[in-house]
Amino acid sequence: MSKFIIKSIGKAINATSLVSPKYASKKALSLFATPRKGRYSEAQRQSLSTANFESLKYENFNIATYHWPGNNKTILLVHGWESNVWRWNYMLEDLKAQDYNIIALDAPAHGNSSSRQFNAVLYSEFINVVAKKYQPNVLVGHSVGGMASVFCMHNHKLASVKKLILLGAPAHFTGVFSRYKSMMGYNKRVSNGLDSIVLNRFGKPIDYFSAANFSKDIEAKGLIIHDKKDKIIPFEDALLFANRFKNSELISTEGFGHSLIDKSLIPKIIEFINA
Repeated sequence: MSKFIIKSIGKAINATSLVSPKYASKKALSLFATPRKGRYSEAQRQSLSTANFESLKYENFNIATYHWPGNNKTILLVHGWESNVWRWNYMLEDLKAQDYNIIALDAPAHGNSSSRQFNAVLYSEFINVVAKKYQPNVLVGHSVGGMASVFCMHNHKLASVKKLILLGAPAHFTGVFSRYKSMMGYNKRVSNGLDSIVLNRFGKPIDYFSAANFSKDIEAKGLIIHDKKDKIIPFEDALLFANRFKNSELISTEGFGHSLIDKSLIPKIIEFINA
């Protein structure tokens, strides 16, 4: 979506706020929480056909899970925004070669999972359901999948998880929300309305949802990988994690972008898992 279209939508929502701030804020949140992509193409669907597929339940939602059985450690893979399990395709063969027991899930409103909208709190509950079934030893989360993984560890104290790998993960929701508001050019009525909706819906203010702060209580060993030129989640977020996640190490990259999809990182991830 071009910057012109984005700003035009922002201006339209701002104009609506002059008549109904509440309605405008709801539209702004809906826009924020609705992925434009992340469902499977036919080619992606075919590439995952080797997995054992199972749909689990959380409340009224279906959670799409994919399982490649192995006899080594159990690894749970958690993708990010506007993505799906296929994003792990580049490393699956390397993980299979280690005979890992590999599980992956689709986020709410992504892949084959249900829900029309996404939020990291709901995603963390999806992760908890899958973790209860498979008891993973290692949790690997990319982007908001990393944030949701930390939320899950904080809220549910997953005892089986001994290692947590965060790839380009946002350290706090405040930054994510602020960048969205700035990108859209929302006025104060819409911006304040968004904050109020989050408070009313989740019972906590925006700044409560800090994955970096939550990581202080995590006993698992952590590996933080983040690109210095990440244009989506600033490298400063990785530094916040490194400062608070007491039993973690940070690997910085340059040139891999936010996706961090590069074969050279796979041996480092496997080494961390096997150590």
